[in-house]
Amino acid sequence: MGRVEQTPPALTPAQVDAYLARIGATRPDRPDHAALAALHRAHLLAVPFENLSIHLGEPVVLEPAALLAKVVDRRRGGFCYELNGLFAELLRALGFRVTLLAARVYAAPDRLGIPFDHLALRVDLDEPWLADVGFGSFAREPLRLDLTDPQQDPSGSFTVRPDGEDLVVSQDGEAQYRLELRPRELADFVPTCWWHTTSPGSHFTRSTVCSRQLADGRLSLSGTRLIRTTADGTRTVEELTEAETLAAYDERFGFTLPHLPKVLHPAP
Repeated sequence: MGRVEQTPPALTPAQVDAYLARIGATRPDRPDHAALAALHRAHLLAVPFENLSIHLGEPVVLEPAALLAKVVDRRRGGFCYELNGLFAELLRALGFRVTLLAARVYAAPDRLGIPFDHLALRVDLDEPWLADVGFGSFAREPLRLDLTDPQQDPSGSFTVRPDGEDLVVSQDGEAQYRLELRPRELADFVPTCWWHTTSPGSHFTRSTVCSRQLADGRLSLSGTRLIRTTADGTRTVEELTEAETLAAYDERFGFTLPHLPKVLHPAP
């Protein structure tokens, strides 16, 4: 896995400070593994994985300025293209060597999703690492890309194994996505992002989700259901009223919505 030419960072020092404040992290002394892991954990605990823009009629713009305004200024979340796309800019501004990688998500054990279905990050330190803050319930720590042995994480056991020219990333024995190693640019994901935000065939247009990791589990809001999953897998579901759901976005996830999102393509 050779190194690739880096894109210059797009964030100013002031924007980096605001981003770090958003995720409750301090500026690292050096771009090493400890710093990467701390930033990765902080991001997952602070910034939700959510697809609400689709159902609020808001455009999803894959440009650093627009992503910064959404995630940092408006304290919102996003899905993989937004979260990993912006996290890459933070890491670059802090001196990390970052490459955007495309992946196809496994819709079933023997069926892959569409190309450019997912965006993940390769971070080159002494070894190459996989960073992914945009895949919902996934690894809390970065994963070694060049290690085929199981890697233990608070979210489970992960493996990264070669398959032809790609890598298959699995969680607890179940394949999650097939990762290409060819370097990509954020603009490469724009067509598939458009498909995910508009097509009736995209699962993102058929339901709403807002979810973030907690120190001891995960909290999710799906429609009007508030779901708490503890570290041992215990799951509790609370059905909310519309008013309580709107309040939960503010009280549980830290941002205010003007109204409840309306599902773009509800399931029949």
